[in-house]
Amino acid sequence: MAGRGRGAEEGEGTIAGVSERLMFAHAEPTEEAPFTLPELRPPAELPQPDGRALQPAPPTTIVDRIRKQLGRVSLPALRRSVAVAAATELDRGIGFLLVPVFLAAGVIYYFSLSTEPDLYRPLAAVALMAVCAAVSRSWQRTHLVFMATLFCALGFLAAKVETWRMATPMLGSEIQTRLTGRLVTAEAMANGRVRLTIDLISTEHPTLRYAPDRVRVSARRIPPGMTAGSMLTGYVKLLPPTGPVRPDSYDFSFDSYFAGIGGSGFFLGDPKLIAPSSTAPTGAPFGARIASAVENAREGIADHIRTTIGGSEGEIAAALIVGVRAGIPEEINESMRRTGIYHIISISGLHMALVAGTIMVLLRGAFALFPDFSSRRPVKKYAAAIALASIAAYLVISGIVVAAERSFIMLAVMLVAVLFDRAALTMRNLAISAIAVILVSPHEVVGPSFQMSFAATAALVGAYAGFADYRAGKATTPPAKRSFLGFLSRKLAVGVGGAAVTSLIAGSATLLFAIWHFQRVSPLSLLANLAVMPIVSLIVMPFAVLSALAMPFGFDGPFLYVMGKGLTAMIAISAWISERSPVDAVGLISIQSVLLATIALVIATMATTWLRLAAVPFALAALLAIPHVRTPDVLISEDAHLVAMPIGGGELAINRERSNEFTTDNWKRALKAEDIVPPEMFAKDALDIADPVDLPPGSPFYCTGDLCIGRHPSGAIVALAENRESARPACGFADLIVINDATAYNPCRDARVLVVTKRQLARDGSAAVFFDTQSATARAAIQYAVEKPYRPWHEQRKYTREARGLPPYEKPERAKSSQSSQ
Repeated sequence: MAGRGRGAEEGEGTIAGVSERLMFAHAEPTEEAPFTLPELRPPAELPQPDGRALQPAPPTTIVDRIRKQLGRVSLPALRRSVAVAAATELDRGIGFLLVPVFLAAGVIYYFSLSTEPDLYRPLAAVALMAVCAAVSRSWQRTHLVFMATLFCALGFLAAKVETWRMATPMLGSEIQTRLTGRLVTAEAMANGRVRLTIDLISTEHPTLRYAPDRVRVSARRIPPGMTAGSMLTGYVKLLPPTGPVRPDSYDFSFDSYFAGIGGSGFFLGDPKLIAPSSTAPTGAPFGARIASAVENAREGIADHIRTTIGGSEGEIAAALIVGVRAGIPEEINESMRRTGIYHIISISGLHMALVAGTIMVLLRGAFALFPDFSSRRPVKKYAAAIALASIAAYLVISGIVVAAERSFIMLAVMLVAVLFDRAALTMRNLAISAIAVILVSPHEVVGPSFQMSFAATAALVGAYAGFADYRAGKATTPPAKRSFLGFLSRKLAVGVGGAAVTSLIAGSATLLFAIWHFQRVSPLSLLANLAVMPIVSLIVMPFAVLSALAMPFGFDGPFLYVMGKGLTAMIAISAWISERSPVDAVGLISIQSVLLATIALVIATMATTWLRLAAVPFALAALLAIPHVRTPDVLISEDAHLVAMPIGGGELAINRERSNEFTTDNWKRALKAEDIVPPEMFAKDALDIADPVDLPPGSPFYCTGDLCIGRHPSGAIVALAENRESARPACGFADLIVINDATAYNPCRDARVLVVTKRQLARDGSAAVFFDTQSATARAAIQYAVEKPYRPWHEQRKYTREARGLPPYEKPERAKSSQSSQ
């Protein structure tokens, strides 16, 4: 945020400056000015009457003087100073800027509850706080407290209403069935498969009594002519939405619930295209037809771009123009993540600003060709209106993601301000966009996209507004005349410096959020952004806009060609830097550090007076709280198939030769491991486990038959069994036993042995186990990812066969024959 405006006295070689915020501020308070400490001058600087310098005062005299000066900093003076600064902040509009902060606080509080609240409670709270705020208008401080509480209650209510409104039916258990549905989207993935989002119409063999409304499944291929809105059928294996891969990690069932996805899976054969009239005589709803038309347009444009550019460059170009990024090869995604430039793929403020800026520059240039028309018409407003329509179309065609929503709202406010000859305050634009996103999609507040997007934007807006205000308060002299080479070098240095500062500010603001959500950092992100952003800003995005404008006329080929070459350079630079980037896994951090950093960021970016110094203690506390988190000793997947244990030296031992790559990658970053150590397999009864305590600490898993054993560096022994009978021998030596059987129960009589069954994991999700290194006889502690009672996005867990203690569902013969026929 910009600080208080400072005007420079005009004179020779000076320029007067004023802060934009002051145009919207009331008169400054006339109370006592903030206190300042008197300047301490050395005794040698104080001359005596006869001209001789004073001799240095003895230490006791100096101490007495300091005490007297510090004594002037009294508590009443501090209170008056805080009151004056707070009044100044309110006059400058900080109250409105804090509205989304309190709304988000209410949303976060709702989603952090362990039980689902009733709807009438937040409604009553909102009504009560609204009445209290109206009654207390005469008491400013009390009124502000009630207003803050009111907005917290509104955020809480918005989250509750969204949860109630979604009410997504979630699949309760793994099942194979024949589905008939309407295709919503079809995305070609980098591995050659196609990911389909389907609205279910009916199921059979068997018919699902509690079928989800929408599922997401993959297929090896789809028939020609299948587009969004097509009717299809096929035999599929459906799985319920999964929970977090470890406690305190991203909850996929939460994301599925608010995306309306009730299950996922894959086709056991190829889907077949059917006539729409055979199953949907009434036709698709109007909204579905509009969505299908937009999706088909997106896919048509994406296919054209892929065909014209080709290769990985074509996939990235399709992601930048229409938001279709499923086909980008994973090695390119990973290199961009390691180098910190993956934000380029996500359509956000950079892309929206470049689109709007390119459109306005082209239009202003075109209007300049007709000086008579331009002198009589508000061509700037015409360009702003057309740019607003262009970014609205870009928002729709790109898929309407959170970052794009925020950027569109901010730019829309600025462009509308141009239309009405009003000044636009950028931090106010950010607050308006945040309010809109929070009220429309409250669940986005707890996601990484919302947090990192708004954190980076707020930091950039606040930093550059403060710098602009600083420059406005200083007298500047015209720059000396330079040669063309000197002028060019100066502009280049300013551009590089600005890009570096921008990258540093945005990276610093989002650092803890990235570590919390992804347990990774990008050490060379500054270098990568400095190398890549000029290519993106000057070549890739401008030519993307030009290609979009020329595409309806068939003249987009040259522009796409230049865009593809720019993307080739970007990919090469990213790969080169990624190969030289150190390990980016940083492990877990505490949630307290993230919350403290958020408070510090809010204060630092929104305050305009010396009160912004209050961000310093919160920032320091956030840094000190980072290591205050206990790293798990063992991680267990929610299906009991995969167990991981760090064994020292950056190695992570797992119990399966073939494991889920996504899960193991997440566990590696969380546990700061670099290498995966697979189990050593032995024939049944070939491994002597008569005395497993002889295993050295840090031993990987040794497996024989239905039993695996390993030893943690602390000395604790971990045993993994396929059933209760194979787990029984481990009761005599193991500290932890994981049984991959939902029908099994605890076979051990020793209460010090922690036994985890598949049924427990099905009910409570993935688990983290902590051994007590202080006591060899203490039982290990365990933390599950899902707490009970269940929230709406976890209700389906209680209906799984494993949670009910039932064996796996046996596939009926009819299903087998149907599968073989495909």
